[in-house]
Amino acid sequence: MLDENSKLPNEELQEMSENNSQEVVAESAKVEEKSEETVVTAEKEEAISLKKEKEEKEKQAREEEKKRELASYESMELEELVNTLEKLLKERPIQEISENVATIKRVFTSKHSKLLEEEKKKFLDEGGESIDFHYENPLKTSYNHLMNDYKKSKNKYHKEQEVFLQQNLDLRLGLIEELKALIENANSDTMYQEFKTIQERWRGVGAIPRARYNDTWQTYHHHVERFYDLLHLNKDLRDLDFKHNLEEKLKLVEKAEKLAQLKDVNEAFKQLQILHKLWKEEIGPVDRSHREEIWERFSTATKTIHDKRHSHFREMRSQYQSNIDAKFKVVEEMEALDLSNNSTRDDWKKSIDKMEELRKAFFDAGYIPKGKGDEVWEKFRGVNRNFNRLKNQFFKEAKQQYTENIEKKRQLVEQAVSLKDSEDWDVAVEVYKKIQEDWKKVGKIPRKHSNKLWKEFKDACNHFFDRYYAVKDGENEELMKVYHQKKEYLEQIKNEITEEAEVTYDKIKNYINNWREMGRVPKNVRHIEGKFSKFLDTLFDKLSMSRTESEMMKFENMVQGYLQQEDFHKLNSEQVFLRKKIDETSREIQQLENNISFISNASQDNPLFKNVNKSIEKHRRELELYQNKLKYLMSLDY
Repeated sequence: MLDENSKLPNEELQEMSENNSQEVVAESAKVEEKSEETVVTAEKEEAISLKKEKEEKEKQAREEEKKRELASYESMELEELVNTLEKLLKERPIQEISENVATIKRVFTSKHSKLLEEEKKKFLDEGGESIDFHYENPLKTSYNHLMNDYKKSKNKYHKEQEVFLQQNLDLRLGLIEELKALIENANSDTMYQEFKTIQERWRGVGAIPRARYNDTWQTYHHHVERFYDLLHLNKDLRDLDFKHNLEEKLKLVEKAEKLAQLKDVNEAFKQLQILHKLWKEEIGPVDRSHREEIWERFSTATKTIHDKRHSHFREMRSQYQSNIDAKFKVVEEMEALDLSNNSTRDDWKKSIDKMEELRKAFFDAGYIPKGKGDEVWEKFRGVNRNFNRLKNQFFKEAKQQYTENIEKKRQLVEQAVSLKDSEDWDVAVEVYKKIQEDWKKVGKIPRKHSNKLWKEFKDACNHFFDRYYAVKDGENEELMKVYHQKKEYLEQIKNEITEEAEVTYDKIKNYINNWREMGRVPKNVRHIEGKFSKFLDTLFDKLSMSRTESEMMKFENMVQGYLQQEDFHKLNSEQVFLRKKIDETSREIQQLENNISFISNASQDNPLFKNVNKSIEKHRRELELYQNKLKYLMSLDY
């Protein structure tokens, strides 16, 4: 059995609030005023009843009109459906068209799928292959845009509703605070009128968030009862009000008991919701001696209707459940198809064949009456829409990608052909290396284009490199002669220099000039340059010059060697290295200077003070050397 307090958490509050407006009077009120109020109340109830009757007729008329409107969609063509959807979005509130949109969506999807099948059949009859079929319809594009607009508008509406509900909640919480203040600062002359004002304002506030409904309503009810505890109520008027409420609730009970006998369980359930709303929001409380009895009758009728409705749906579900279950199983297999690894046309052909097999199994799974398997049909349409979307997207992108790849390879062929007779060897070699790497990065293209373009590209590359290696072979022969000359010269100058021989700057400079004049050597024997540099380092060490001057001379010799060999990579690396050393040395000096500030009061003879100063001076000399080396490098034109 339903519990009146637990099942309808806001009923007692509403009952109390409705009752309060009638039963609370000042102690000094006259009997004539009470009688007059009773007459006015009766007239008001009659007006409300007529208004409800009128509203119910208008509601039924709207529902009939809505049924005719939804039925009309079935006969519309795709273009008319799109125009109707566009008109709905422009002219009707978004919260009123959900059923319209859902019906248009169902009809449009069904008719477009049929059109798609017809176009595919036509394509196959003309000799096309199933895997190459692709169909685009401007109406489908317009429909998709409108559906996206609908979703955005619906989301916007729900967000606005959340704000609206929160504002209403804030208003109700504010009224509760006013009621608490009224109770705590009771003024017998004005408190009743102020209470009525709060009640009217409470009724005028709209809906609040569902999660806060019960707590808010019960809190309000609690403070309403506190207020009545302060009043000395007129028992006669209260009994009269209880009697009137009992009569009205008995009418609702009788209507509910009649609904429990109605064969149309859906209509009975719908009307029951209206009765519960009236019970909770329109009719006040009854005397406690009748309260439990009348609620038990009402709740029994309610339970009977609920039980009949549940039984009806169980019967309907079981009748076609086996077919529905079979279709759901097929849909699950469809959903389980892994399309994430489909990267080729062959991959998609296998998936398409499997999908066609599952579609046939779905339709062979048995009949389901219209309206009985909406969920399984919606899932079936959804998984097919997603499959077709991914399939069409792949073939559309593949076609576009093929076109782009063909164009990219054509451009690379043109570039290769344009350079095949170039004699700017170093530049051309770098360009050919790059376009060969670019060729590898370009994706696949159809075989009928691939073989032709590859032959043109390969022929151009081979033509250039055959010429290039022929020239380089001749150059290498000359460069090897230079290598042998340098090798002999290095042995010669080593023999000239003994430990006792005097080494002068001019003699070293002469060695360097002679070495440079001989020219470059092949890359594979550049070690001879390193041997010459090491020999010079031993000579520099014998000169009576500062370490800085010696280091600079060694550095300049090394750099000139890189320049002669056209080893620009090493020159650039040397720049990077020097900049890094300059930064590191500068930071070291700064750190040491910071450290010395902590021992500034120490004596100049302090060993720690001396060591730090000595280290600073050493780093400054190194910094100056790095800076001079970098300056020299920057002065070169290479």
